[in-house]
Amino acid sequence: MRLAVALLLALLAPVALAADPLSIPAITLGTGANGQQEYSVSLQILLIMTALSFIPAFVMLMTSFTRIIIVFSILRQALGLQQTPSNQILTGMALFLTLFIMAPVFDKVNRDALQPYLAEKLTAQDAILKAEGPIKDFMLAQTRTSDLELFMRLSKRTDIPTPDAAPLTILVPAFVTSELKTAFQIGFMIFIPFLIIDLMVASVLMAMGMMMLSPLIISLPFKIMLFVLVDGWALIIGTLASSFGGV
Repeated sequence: MRLAVALLLALLAPVALAADPLSIPAITLGTGANGQQEYSVSLQILLIMTALSFIPAFVMLMTSFTRIIIVFSILRQALGLQQTPSNQILTGMALFLTLFIMAPVFDKVNRDALQPYLAEKLTAQDAILKAEGPIKDFMLAQTRTSDLELFMRLSKRTDIPTPDAAPLTILVPAFVTSELKTAFQIGFMIFIPFLIIDLMVASVLMAMGMMMLSPLIISLPFKIMLFVLVDGWALIIGTLASSFGGV
């Protein structure tokens, strides 16, 4: 689960190969000055490249992406639009909004872990430990205590004195559970005004005896007009960004 730094350290692969592209040393295992064993750069690059396959899981489960994409999907459903905006647009918006929200966390990882590792001031193991701190702080700030206690109880771990000491194997599922709960709470608040419009239109059509006409066809323009008049996209994006106020 030490995936956060492994992904960030993937930036080192082009640098290492550019230094001597025709000569890659064999896999070796050395011992540092403090007696700690270290793998050769070529093996580190191999491990990093392997870790790149976990980028989708990292983006979805250890950042703000989950909450954002769920809220966007619920918003589209509340408006009654099946394919507009398309999945690609919603995913792209969620991804760049995630980069915006997570920028302070990534800056800390770059400053405290990646740059010292590039300057050979930290070993790979120390860089991973340094990078875990900001990421764990972000997830802890968004994780409910009840969810964290649930997974601690399920893991039957009694040697964790504080939430800060929780390993990623416990923290990540607790964080995702909290994100799902928060996303559905925000989605519920978004759904209410559009549901009221649907009910009003359905009542009017029923009173006029137009029972064969779908209320969604009539209510859709009114919902879009309401959403545009209140500057809905700015409100939704602003609410999502401010919901991570501890970042």
